[in-house]
Amino acid sequence: MERIGFVGLGTMGASMAANVARAGAHLAVWNRTPGRAAPLNELGARVSATPGDLAAGSDVILVCVSDTPDVEAVLFGSGGIASGARPGTLVIDCSTISPQATRDFGARLAEGGVALVDAPVSGGSEGARLGTLTIFVGGADQDVARAMPVLQAIGKTITHLGPLGSGQAGKAVNQVIISGAYLGVAEGIVLGMRAGLDPRRLVEALSGGAAQSWVLANRSERMIEDDYPLGFRVALHRKDLGIALQMARQLGLTLPVAALTADMEDGLMAGGHGDEDMSALARAIRGEGLTGGSGGLV
Repeated sequence: MERIGFVGLGTMGASMAANVARAGAHLAVWNRTPGRAAPLNELGARVSATPGDLAAGSDVILVCVSDTPDVEAVLFGSGGIASGARPGTLVIDCSTISPQATRDFGARLAEGGVALVDAPVSGGSEGARLGTLTIFVGGADQDVARAMPVLQAIGKTITHLGPLGSGQAGKAVNQVIISGAYLGVAEGIVLGMRAGLDPRRLVEALSGGAAQSWVLANRSERMIEDDYPLGFRVALHRKDLGIALQMARQLGLTLPVAALTADMEDGLMAGGHGDEDMSALARAIRGEGLTGGSGGLV
């Protein structure tokens, strides 16, 4: 495997970087908060002073940060990747950002002979830890082929969807679909509990029919317990829905379920629940902890 750099060691990135190291890569890492790199030192990773320093010693660089401005900053800001990357370097962006911004960043990097692949991921903190992420990939065929051994260290279902920006578009579709899944399970679980049903026996029954889903299997217990430890933050999903809703507006589409979910998530964030797992949508159905947003809908 080539010399790998990893920028962004948050909830997802730290586990992804660890899996790259376990695959045998010569790994360098950088994070805005240096202390996050400590566990990776034990796996042999070298901590870089800046993204540019990391890029100077890397052939392939993965980026996993929160939003479009964060990606731009680590790529092109002071001491950014572009300042140290040599011609022939490949950047793989696993962040979830705007497809148009991805294409713009790709064009800017190409001026220095650096290639970009967009590879946003899905599967939450569990998938990042286990190396079973779903990865939506966009980019030129030769760049995606070069990225594939690295992506295989962090993911299980890896699909090349088209040219640069296509991975981000695919991830936006994913976030729209899971809006309906989470909201549907939350409504059903709360409805069943209010009707006096044993919620765990209800989930058992639902799991044998058409209502079965990953969300029902993996998040219904949190909704039953009304406790939402982190898997995928409400605030991050809301950010992703903003990207999807902007895409829809540009394409002349209305996405009513996604828009309703966004409104509910706005209410949850205003009520201080933005850092909880997005299964906290069940709070909105219960009418708990909301400020504005969906308060009038439940």
